[in-house]
Amino acid sequence: MEKSNKNKAANKAAMKELRVQRKNMIAAASLTMKTQKKEIKAIKEFLKGQAATIPEIAAAIDMPKDKTLWYMATLKKYGQIIEAQKEGAFFKYSLNEPEKIKEKAEA
Repeated sequence: MEKSNKNKAANKAAMKELRVQRKNMIAAASLTMKTQKKEIKAIKEFLKGQAATIPEIAAAIDMPKDKTLWYMATLKKYGQIIEAQKEGAFFKYSLNEPEKIKEKAEA
C-alpha cells in the first residue's frame, strides 16, 4: 500500500514538472490555434453569399495570398468550400452549403 502511494506521488510530481517545462509550448500552440480559427472564420464570413478568387479574398481580409491559398486548400480538402466558375486565371470559391451538397448528390 505504501509503495502504491509513493508511486502515485512520484507520478504526480513528474506530471507537475512536465507541465512546468511545457507551459510555453502549450501556450504557443493555443495561440496558433486561436489565430487559425479567427482567420478561417474571416474567410468564411467573406464568402457568405458570394464567390471570390483567392486574390480577392486575400485583399478583403488583409491576409497574404500564400497564407490564404493554404487555408483555401485546407477548406477545400475538408469539403467546407467548393470551386465555382473560373475567372481569368483563377477559380472562384464559395461556401459548401447544405443545399449545394444535396444538389451535387442528386446530379
